[in-house]
Amino acid sequence: MAKVITKAQTVGILADKTGLTKKQVVGFMDELQGLAVKEAKKSGAFVLPGIGKVVLSNRKARMGRNPQTGEPIKIAAKRVVRIRAVKVLKDAILGGKK
Repeated sequence: MAKVITKAQTVGILADKTGLTKKQVVGFMDELQGLAVKEAKKSGAFVLPGIGKVVLSNRKARMGRNPQTGEPIKIAAKRVVRIRAVKVLKDAILGGKK
């Protein structure tokens, strides 16, 4: 598997492509992240057009198993954050149906 690029590398690439400074790109990324957090908390979802949708979902309590002992355990209900990729992104990465 290829190595994932770092935030610094991402900032550098975006700065080169957009003509913005690295500081401006970092500021934009921080603002976007803050907006995503605020909106997801408020409405339960935030859409990044062309990339995906940040969604809050509630998981129900369920029974699970301890993998070491096989003993049944109760897993509590909890809220989780998921990012669902949009169809356009999936098709671009995986190749759409022909």
